Amino acid sequence: MSRTSDLKSQTVASDKSFHGAVLARGAFFNTLAFLASNLRGIFMLLVARLLGSAVLGTFGLAWASMDLLSKFATLGLDYSAIAFVAKSEAARDRTGSRRIMTIALAISISSGIALAVVGSWFVWMIGPRVGLRPEVARAGAVMMLALPGVALYRVSNALSRGMAVMHHDIYSRGLTESLGTAAALLVALALGVRELAPELAAIAGTLASGLVAFFLARRLFASEPRAASGQNSNDLVRRLVHASAPIALYDLLNLGVMHIDVIMLGWFVGRVPGVTLETLGIYAAGVQLAGGLRKVSQAFTPIFTPVVARQISSGQMREAEESYGYLARWMLAVLLPAVAVLALSGGAIMTIFGAAFYRGGVWVAIVGAACAMNAFVGLGETILMVERPKINLINSTIAFVAAVGLNLIFIPAFGPLGAAFGMLVPYSIQGILRGVEISWLLEWRWPWRTLLKPWIAACLPLPFALVIRLVLRGPAWELAAAGLYVGAYILAWRIIGLDQSDRALLDRLFKREGAPAPNSG
Repeated sequence: MSRTSDLKSQTVASDKSFHGAVLARGAFFNTLAFLASNLRGIFMLLVARLLGSAVLGTFGLAWASMDLLSKFATLGLDYSAIAFVAKSEAARDRTGSRRIMTIALAISISSGIALAVVGSWFVWMIGPRVGLRPEVARAGAVMMLALPGVALYRVSNALSRGMAVMHHDIYSRGLTESLGTAAALLVALALGVRELAPELAAIAGTLASGLVAFFLARRLFASEPRAASGQNSNDLVRRLVHASAPIALYDLLNLGVMHIDVIMLGWFVGRVPGVTLETLGIYAAGVQLAGGLRKVSQAFTPIFTPVVARQISSGQMREAEESYGYLARWMLAVLLPAVAVLALSGGAIMTIFGAAFYRGGVWVAIVGAACAMNAFVGLGETILMVERPKINLINSTIAFVAAVGLNLIFIPAFGPLGAAFGMLVPYSIQGILRGVEISWLLEWRWPWRTLLKPWIAACLPLPFALVIRLVLRGPAWELAAAGLYVGAYILAWRIIGLDQSDRALLDRLFKREGAPAPNSG
């Protein structure tokens, strides 16, 4: 009787670990892409070291403006194309998938080129008349020319993900854009271009990234010809646009919340004491550094979306909650210690950009907490997108309005510190709204108990590191406190131990001896 009970419990653990294994494999490739994308920090480091914080600030403002406008180029197709291709492939309709690829790319590239031309002219001609500094207007006008490459990359990568291929992002954005942009910057400097070198390098890097993403995606759609599609092209365009419109709108608002601090800080340059192009550059470097925490969601959300969509649509709500529990626990295990490290040694880490950047230590710690919150609550956005996408639009609107209002109040009062708080508060509001709405609308039960261990492991070593950080001053002691914290955090996990479901997942992934088979019993 006892053996039968053990076998049943092993089978249950194995069945639960099956979905976890699917999530983990997808997250693995997305994590590689996330780590590769952080190579872009090399480019930012080169700009800061070779050209100074003022040029970095100008570039950061130009990039944020272009990135915001890029949502009008992709028109939500960088998300909706994933679902459309996945459904077409599930129906074994490769011809239909090719039509989706052609239409999605035609719309996004056409929009990108049109916006690049109009946006560049507008910023160049109108920018100085509405108060933009000449160097900022020039940089912004040139940066708009990166829009076609950005649109091509994002939609092509979405098409690859629709085919359940997650690793193309490693080659296109992670390696090609990151390293290509840095190489292009060095070439521009060697040719004597300095003022606009970062913007020209960004154009070259994004275009190269887009072309690599396109050719990688195209290979997927060129293979295995299947039966002719029954989809009408005009009807397909209508459905694509209809599905993409609300996604594009709330994604634009989300991106607005993400960039509004840099944009509004740039607007206050020279208008508020302490807000200069130099401090803008320091703040932009902090945003780039802390923004890596926001990108943690890129390792989990792409695989979470199709898995949770299937589970919710088939009524498997408890299984969807388990899938969320896996990814939320893993995300916290990464995000919590990263935020602690930034809080303990943010100033010391910022000195990699130059000694003058040390003053941005507090800013980067607050921005890091905001980015970590954005990454974590992003899983809630995915759950709502499956069932109630319009709710996301309401949440994003509230967060965007709050961000604009708070920055208008905080930046004149506190400068860059106010911009950091102007990012943290809206993300907190957004997270609370999503948590309440999902619980209420979907009768969702949050798996709080599964999230306890990351919090315990993160909090246990914090008092010891804080003592060093507060008693002893200087970059070296900040790094020592962070190093002590990381070592103690790893030790805390050794003492606490992994969750039982995570152990079952590791057994499945590595096929350890004695691991139960999926259908054993």
